[in-house]
Amino acid sequence: MKVCTDACVLGAYADVGLGGRILDIGTGTGLLALMTAQRNVTAYIDAVEIDTSAVGQALDNVANSPFAERVNVAQTRIQDFSTTYHYDRILTNPPFYTNHLRSPDAAVNRALHTDELPFGELIEAVSRLLKPDGQWWVLLPPYEAGKLVELAKDRGLYPFHQLSLRHRAQKPIFRVVIGFSFQESVTLAETTLDIYTFQEPDRSKEVYTLEFQTLLRDFYLIF
Repeated sequence: MKVCTDACVLGAYADVGLGGRILDIGTGTGLLALMTAQRNVTAYIDAVEIDTSAVGQALDNVANSPFAERVNVAQTRIQDFSTTYHYDRILTNPPFYTNHLRSPDAAVNRALHTDELPFGELIEAVSRLLKPDGQWWVLLPPYEAGKLVELAKDRGLYPFHQLSLRHRAQKPIFRVVIGFSFQESVTLAETTLDIYTFQEPDRSKEVYTLEFQTLLRDFYLIF
């Protein structure tokens, strides 16, 4: 799977804490696990992935990184994953399509469609694996995020922070990053990040906003 901009935002924006243990559900190529290891320099990270090819890529990426001793990649369904401990943070960039045109590539379908990981089963896994004072950070389109919030509340997981992503000002929101915890918040902290702006003076070329550059400069070589 290709590395996408919104996944990078999740990896750079989510509160990954200090130390502790962190779980990346559906790691794909290992992007979120490696970004987390870079930001939290003492955390131990478990990266779970079901797709064989993606696991191979993640293992290669981890082995060729400075964080190999702190990142463990496991090939399994999160529904079947078990440990003797609970996690301080869980990060997820889950599949979200339900009734959508299928790809002839089975790996693409696993990555994008909820057949292998329905929201209810994802929430069940997070409820089982997250510490009582832990945080779960997830990336989804707005409509699917709303559905997830309602389902999560039924399991005692409540949103406390939401970052909305737009390609640029005046454009609709296309992704949201939501932080959940077991503590019910009185208010939901909400912010918006625009990815692109227009280059001055002729506005003929889009460039990244200063806010986006600041957030991603530790990960993007172009900044």
